[in-house]
Amino acid sequence: MKIILKENVAGLGYKDDVVEVKNGYGRNYLIPQGKAVIASNAALKQLAEDLKQRAHKIAKIKADAEAAAQAIEGVKLTISTKTSATGTIFGSVNAIQISEALKALGHEIDRKIIEIAQPVKEVGEYKALVRFHKEVAVEIPFEVIAEE
Repeated sequence: MKIILKENVAGLGYKDDVVEVKNGYGRNYLIPQGKAVIASNAALKQLAEDLKQRAHKIAKIKADAEAAAQAIEGVKLTISTKTSATGTIFGSVNAIQISEALKALGHEIDRKIIEIAQPVKEVGEYKALVRFHKEVAVEIPFEVIAEE
């Protein structure tokens, strides 16, 4: 079934995307949660008109995202955390800690747009992806070190 997303859905698409999903997923989860609507002819025409009217706003949002991406490009973070004698972290490093480290450097980044590919459970160097817009993303290297 074809649906129009009303908000960003991880792993599926972004707001105003027309995507194909299985009937059960669309009818039992996405539509009742208010995350999507069925892509009927009338809904598709309405979407096209909305996108046409919002084109300048979308361009401004993308320009703002690109500016924010340029501001943090080249930043390398160092996150200190409690570790065992073998270098294993008690818990893990997540998007919240990366967001706080960026905030300490003067960059206000929402933790929800930060993605870490694999769990960070040991001391070492890793990369996080900050996705400002569906077309604008920046990879930030970070190093996890032991607290002294």
